[in-house]
Amino acid sequence: MNTDQRPWLAHYPAGIPANVDVEAFPTLKDMLEATMKKFAKKPAYSCMGKDISFRELDEMSTAFGAYLHYRGLQPGDKVAVMMPNLLQYPIAFHGILKAGLVLVNTNPLYTPPEMKHQFRDSGAKAIVIAENFAANLQQIIKETDITTVITTSIGELLGWMKGGLTNFVVRNVKKMVPAYDLPEAVTFQTALDEGKKHRLPTFTGQPDDTIALQYTGGTTGVSKGAMLTNRNLVANAQQMYAWITFLLEEGTDGRMLCPLPLYHIFAFTVNAVAAFNIGMCNVLITNPRDRSTLVKAFKDHKIEAMTGVNTLFNALLNDPDFNKLDFRHLKLTGGGGMAVQRVVAERWHKLTGCRLTEGYGLTESSPVATMNPFNENVRIGTIGVPIPNTAVRIWNEDEQRVATTEERGEIQIKGPQVMKGYLNRPEDTAKVIKEGWLCTGDIGMMSEDGFFRIVDRKKDMILVSGFNVYPNEVEDVIAAHPKVLECAAVGIPSEKSGEVVKLFVVKKDDSLTENELIAYARESLTGYKIPKEVEFRTDLPKSNVGKILRRELREA
Repeated sequence: MNTDQRPWLAHYPAGIPANVDVEAFPTLKDMLEATMKKFAKKPAYSCMGKDISFRELDEMSTAFGAYLHYRGLQPGDKVAVMMPNLLQYPIAFHGILKAGLVLVNTNPLYTPPEMKHQFRDSGAKAIVIAENFAANLQQIIKETDITTVITTSIGELLGWMKGGLTNFVVRNVKKMVPAYDLPEAVTFQTALDEGKKHRLPTFTGQPDDTIALQYTGGTTGVSKGAMLTNRNLVANAQQMYAWITFLLEEGTDGRMLCPLPLYHIFAFTVNAVAAFNIGMCNVLITNPRDRSTLVKAFKDHKIEAMTGVNTLFNALLNDPDFNKLDFRHLKLTGGGGMAVQRVVAERWHKLTGCRLTEGYGLTESSPVATMNPFNENVRIGTIGVPIPNTAVRIWNEDEQRVATTEERGEIQIKGPQVMKGYLNRPEDTAKVIKEGWLCTGDIGMMSEDGFFRIVDRKKDMILVSGFNVYPNEVEDVIAAHPKVLECAAVGIPSEKSGEVVKLFVVKKDDSLTENELIAYARESLTGYKIPKEVEFRTDLPKSNVGKILRRELREA
């Protein structure tokens, strides 16, 4: 693309180039190991009052990788990691990379059927799992290829006294650890101790090796594993490096608040890769629903940056204790995962003095593709401009041409951060990557000066607090209820979470109730996928070929 076709470049903050060296490192392991050596003495992560340095992370992750190798895992094997934000996550992540393995990020809120699908589809041979969710693993592990199980507790790396107290409360007071029986499992600390006894061979990876499987429904349908390569993640890290060092100094003693889960692609790349790469300490929040922990983090740390979703920022703005904090160090606040509402952005800026800027991307783009400038050029209500080395266009699908600034069309992305494809799904891959362009399924427009905004969705995906919910998945569960004749799921607006799931149902049995349906959904669906409203109808709108018209239901 020629410069005159990139009007957005005029809005780049001073010093940010149109293109950066996205091939500075052949692998993500090389990049992150260089970072750990460069900032060895600095804290890399902090969680629940416990810090670990870049050097400690390097040493512990090497031991963890050695343990995985000792257990017989070979380069290219898949390792699932299923836990909230804990110090154990980055240790496992780095250890997996060092051992030449593939990380399979797994949402700990998944139900057993959801876990089984992901583990069988990925072919995972090992798992690192918080004990809170081990009972679910027990239900399905025999139907997977998993033979190595490493369990961990919330307090395992917090020290004898604090860790012991934390685990006592979690297990015995809050009753958050259901009984489970996984006789072959070892603890995380055992894996570290055993790994120290063994040597980790050096594995040489290639730029196009898949190193992470990030599961997503794509634009619709069953959950698929997006294959993210060394090239993808190094590129997105380098692109973000150029963007965020406009405000954040490399090696700063300030810290970045990480309330979003690291298993989610947004926090994974922006916090665990990009912020880490500039030598910044990530402050991990294990339970972001407990806003007091976020308030405490601002009091205990020099927070210069944070990531989040609109619902989190809105909740904090309405928290009296948060409003009393000192925000003089805060320089960067990035919103993603869902649209940032104008009123929230304006209130955030007024309270903190820091602009809340929105970016955009998909799991399939590692994820960041566009970002608003972190200066006076920010444009609330837009998703910003393409980051370096990235082209974005609005595509008129009917006429197979680039849309004008007056037209709506599909947002398409091209850049080194676009995934290799979906694991074992060449047909699905071909549908979303066409001649190098990632077809997002989002409908947008571009202003004359190069800012993009989303105006609609091509597909029926529902966005709940930054998490994708696919109507087919919800409908498949509900349709199995013996009292349901027909059903359709759509997204409706929610002040709290952006959208929630609403279910339209035609009864087969008149005794069916809303509470009965929701209770049924809870057996198979993660919390954010469960319908919040149910409307019973005598029939559902359909096309002339019998397809249920979700759009008419949404409009109604």
